[in-house]
Amino acid sequence: MAGLVSVGLIVMLVADPGMADLAAAVTGAVVGLIALALSVATLVRGSGSRGGRPQVRSERGGVAAGGDVVGNAAGDHSTVVGRPSTPGRNRGAGQRADVRAGRDAIAAAGDVRDNALGDGAERR
Repeated sequence: MAGLVSVGLIVMLVADPGMADLAAAVTGAVVGLIALALSVATLVRGSGSRGGRPQVRSERGGVAAGGDVVGNAAGDHSTVVGRPSTPGRNRGAGQRADVRAGRDAIAAAGDVRDNALGDGAERR
């Protein structure tokens, strides 16, 4: 198909240079509009996300959460006791975010509070 279009444009250039100039201008405008539509669609969809949903990934030993991490005991002999604290104002509430925790790391898209993280950790 592309070869046929190319041959047609070459014949048009030789036969009628004025028409070839017009065809090139129209083709450039169409390609520009397609590129604009693609860039707008990419921006609306969000970077790195599939179908508008955030990606939550972690490497070996890592913990990643797409939302809040509250009241967890992570690690050998870790405990969480007592009443939970009052939630803070989460500025990012309702926003989509990709989350990636590196090796042996913890990452969350939301609020992180009232946790005992690490071996022997305690939250009172």
